[in-house]
Amino acid sequence: MASRSDTKTRILDAAEKLFAERGFSETSLRLITSKAEVNLASVNYHFGSKKELIRAVLARYLDVFMPAASNQVNQLNTAPTKATLEEILSSLVDPLLDLNALRAGGTSIFLQLLGRGYIESQGHLRWFITTHYGQHLDAFIKAVSASAPHIPPAEMFWRLHFTLGTIVFTMASADALNDIAAAEFGEHNDIEAVIRKVIPYMAAGISVPVNS
Repeated sequence: MASRSDTKTRILDAAEKLFAERGFSETSLRLITSKAEVNLASVNYHFGSKKELIRAVLARYLDVFMPAASNQVNQLNTAPTKATLEEILSSLVDPLLDLNALRAGGTSIFLQLLGRGYIESQGHLRWFITTHYGQHLDAFIKAVSASAPHIPPAEMFWRLHFTLGTIVFTMASADALNDIAAAEFGEHNDIEAVIRKVIPYMAAGISVPVNS
């Protein structure tokens, strides 16, 4: 049993690294099996397909992040004063950073994987996330919508996707941006600083009134 568990973990670790570095489409099962030092039969036994493997890789993070993020949002919802949009977005920072306890660099890896799914149009991931974590997503969307009631639902849909695109691009370029900031402005930012920098920008973009 221990051997099977070790094999499954090796496959997940190898797939995670390759997916984050190369993307889902550019990572073949042959590459994964080579890196994990297992045969293709092992991947088929534990996961059945590449799509299921992709979902399993993300689930290791989502199973931790989504309930924690939902809990933070729910705490804001029960507070005596109405939460601002910036406070709602900021409530996700600690659950994101806690992913570093899951594995070294967990926050960055998770956001890279999300970005890959977003850029590569992995439709099955949207289905997987909405099916398995829908209640957590609903809690977040409801909180955001309540903080910006002047934004119609259809417009909010677009703005939340623009927001996701913003964080995906920022995290994909974080190393280069940090190097530029250090060289030109003497700034030295870690992952938390970068995330906190982008939150006011996203909050302003979500809540700006719609032109009539």
